[in-house]
Amino acid sequence: MIRFVLNPDGEVVPDLAARLPGRGMWLSARCDVLNTACSRGVFARAARRPVRVAPDLMARVKTGLEQRIIELLGLSRRAGQAVAGFDKAREWLRDGRAALILQASDGSAEERRRFIGSTTEVPVITPLLGAALGMVFGRERSVHVAVAPGKLAQALQTEGERLSGLSGPEAKVI
Repeated sequence: MIRFVLNPDGEVVPDLAARLPGRGMWLSARCDVLNTACSRGVFARAARRPVRVAPDLMARVKTGLEQRIIELLGLSRRAGQAVAGFDKAREWLRDGRAALILQASDGSAEERRRFIGSTTEVPVITPLLGAALGMVFGRERSVHVAVAPGKLAQALQTEGERLSGLSGPEAKVI
């Protein structure tokens, strides 16, 4: 779910952290739901007043979610709860220290399958490009990241699922 609020000018703003003041309007984190809400005036009905919906609302939501994932991953890295690279991440996965695996969405599908192998109990998400994952770890790019169990791993998984719901060919606000 994604929360939206109105700014003082009456424009719909995504509240990804669910902390902004005002009456919240919650929608499922799916592009078809967001497109329908924009085209049918759902925000105006929920707010009980005229609202403005920016044509780039979907892009704002996606960018915001990607930024939240980068920030959470940075916190995980600084806390020693995340490692990047095939060998280090694979070692964490093999030793049972990984609660979540992030893989670059632009990484080779064959390499991603080879990395996971027969391990199926650890969730795997592909929210970001390799350059964005690498940036968090001070590298040019990274394809595999392992995250230790804890609240940061849970938050990363939640944000990754929200972002994946907004991906697809119909991911544009009408």
